[in-house]
Amino acid sequence: MSPTLNPEIVGQAENAHEAVLARALAPTGITKQQWIALALAVTAPLGADGLARRLAGALRSADPAHRHLGGLVAAGLLTAEHSVTPAGQELFARVRAETGQVIARAYAGIPAEDLQTAAHVLELVTGRLDAVA
Repeated sequence: MSPTLNPEIVGQAENAHEAVLARALAPTGITKQQWIALALAVTAPLGADGLARRLAGALRSADPAHRHLGGLVAAGLLTAEHSVTPAGQELFARVRAETGQVIARAYAGIPAEDLQTAAHVLELVTGRLDAVA
């Protein structure tokens, strides 16, 4: 009998994904929260205020968003206006490629329908939990 989706399984999957990211980020000196900020800046440029709001939502906290963004500015990965610098683009591409290879191998052979179902269920659960929080 296959296990049913539950918080333990979700947590284990999240921890496994985070370990891959942590290994890729270790030599860069940026944190997971800064990585999330950089990824948002690269994939959905929103300007300084929009990026801070989106990051606060992604981190589920308003307080540290500006601190994490400031760290990326200090590291030369974002401009003062929170646009991505060439160094930020290069770092993003390098980390995304490294983690992408590992994740692709982990997901290889899983039917697309199963991945779509898993994504749908996780989106539903996240939305319901967000509504409660």
